[in-house]
Amino acid sequence: MRVLIGCEFSGIVRDSFASFGHDAWSCDLLPSETPGQHIQGDVCDVLDDGWDLAIFHPPCTHLASSGARWWKDKRDDQAASLLFVRTLRGCKIPRLALENPVGIISRKIRKPDQIIQPWQFGHGEVKTTCLWLKNLPPLKPTNIVAGREQRCWKASGTMVDRWKFRSRTYTGIAAAMAHQWGGSAVNNVRATS
Repeated sequence: MRVLIGCEFSGIVRDSFASFGHDAWSCDLLPSETPGQHIQGDVCDVLDDGWDLAIFHPPCTHLASSGARWWKDKRDDQAASLLFVRTLRGCKIPRLALENPVGIISRKIRKPDQIIQPWQFGHGEVKTTCLWLKNLPPLKPTNIVAGREQRCWKASGTMVDRWKFRSRTYTGIAAAMAHQWGGSAVNNVRATS
């Protein structure tokens, strides 16, 4: 299966799908942090390149509720971010997931199909993550663990590239995506959007 992981510089989700034998590519404006199949550029330029599945991680800077107090000052940036989300969701790739924290997408576009936490996939941490799905089943928890540490929220405000640290997909979630969405389960699902 040809898999596009849009707006991913880390290679975490891409590499999970590749480990299951898929032709997986990440695409981001930034170079990939790890070796692997990566397209450095605008993901919108490759949406029509024959993908079977796409997982998009649009930047949450202007979308997440954590920045709601600044929304009134960045309406143009937020409008552009919402247009980008609509473009990704409206592409012709037959199966897709869009991932983002709780935020304005739920109010301006639609509510998510699923909300997940890292602690459901082997990481004892809290990071509420919304998933908007098209022709994919909701993810099933794979390893519920104790602990509810807010690692991302507690990350140092002086950390260089703090946003990169906060935006990385947890490996347990990436493995669940690859296993559950890259396998035969996607062949038996009804459309969810």
